[in-house]
Amino acid sequence: SSSLTEVKEFVKRLRRQTDLCNMAKTVRALLNNNSTVTVLRSGLHAVFNEQSLDVTKNLFQEKFRNPKKRQKNIQLKCLNNLISSLTSSTDIRDLLSCFSSDLQTFVIKPSRSKEAFKKQASDFMLKWNLLLSTVGKILTINRTDSFG
Repeated sequence: SSSLTEVKEFVKRLRRQTDLCNMAKTVRALLNNNSTVTVLRSGLHAVFNEQSLDVTKNLFQEKFRNPKKRQKNIQLKCLNNLISSLTSSTDIRDLLSCFSSDLQTFVIKPSRSKEAFKKQASDFMLKWNLLLSTVGKILTINRTDSFG
């Protein structure tokens, strides 16, 4: 039974790696198309200028009303940094390096213990997924050119 459990975990990891490889191929193809990157950047900038993202911004801050514990919206900072470094000549490795640096700065370094890291990392991932889902919905509904 332990072998079966290990095989199941291996299959999960292999699927994740395959998904990441396919996503990297897609992103690499998008980054090589100057007009697609230009339209995507303008759509993403428009999303941040619209009121529709405000609901998500408020959700991020709702948990941290106490000024001492108030978290500076790290997910939006990370996304803004990615958008800022997004150009038609950007290599996917540069984008991953930018994101990795932000994670190091905002999630990994501030953690004082393993438990604190787990909590902060899971909180970041939950909010990051929420943010990307919201941005994806807005791009799909309001800015179809930017989305695809």
